[in-house]
Amino acid sequence: MKAIVMVLSVVSVFGQQAAQKTAPAPMTFFVTSVGLGDGAKLGGIEGADAHCTKLATAAGAGDKTWKAYLSTQAEDGKPAVNARDRIGNGPWHNAKGTLVARDLAHLHGDTVELAQLGNLVTKNNALTEKGERVNGVGDTPNMHDILTGSKPDGRAYTDNADHTCKNWTSNSEGSAQVGHSDRNGGGISWNSVHPSRGCSQANLISTGGAGMFYCFAVTGK
Repeated sequence: MKAIVMVLSVVSVFGQQAAQKTAPAPMTFFVTSVGLGDGAKLGGIEGADAHCTKLATAAGAGDKTWKAYLSTQAEDGKPAVNARDRIGNGPWHNAKGTLVARDLAHLHGDTVELAQLGNLVTKNNALTEKGERVNGVGDTPNMHDILTGSKPDGRAYTDNADHTCKNWTSNSEGSAQVGHSDRNGGGISWNSVHPSRGCSQANLISTGGAGMFYCFAVTGK
């Protein structure tokens, strides 16, 4: 009897170890399955963060600190905010546990080698918090335009043009820099391809978007 108990205990331990090895990494990155529905008027960067947290919580991942991958521009004496400075140091995994980037340098291609390698933000990996793919080039409707307000290095613009729809408070005047979640159509950048036609919901839809943005859990800190 003791021998049987010992064998069962050993089997249980190995079973637990196998489960631990095969368990997917927790979700620390996603594309919002929906925007706020009012164009790029997100309630500022804080409103965007709250939306990330709300969606993550509904998906069972609300125990983390979630930040929207959005930059803001200097305004009224307030300094600019870089999207890359908001999200920790990585690594980040999608809703399926797939790695999308090891660290900030990998995410943004900070060296020639990393730029050539590229991160793993692709159509198959840039999933929503529900684990669903985002419509891209060839899908109807195409929704691959993702709000970022950022340059390819993840930093804010420093010129006098509006790249953030008045720091995410406008649904009319202005424009927002967007990336392509499928890295297809007019450029391959996941975070900085072109400006939107405007800041309204209709404007965002007309250029291939839906007012969605990236959310990252603050990691590596």
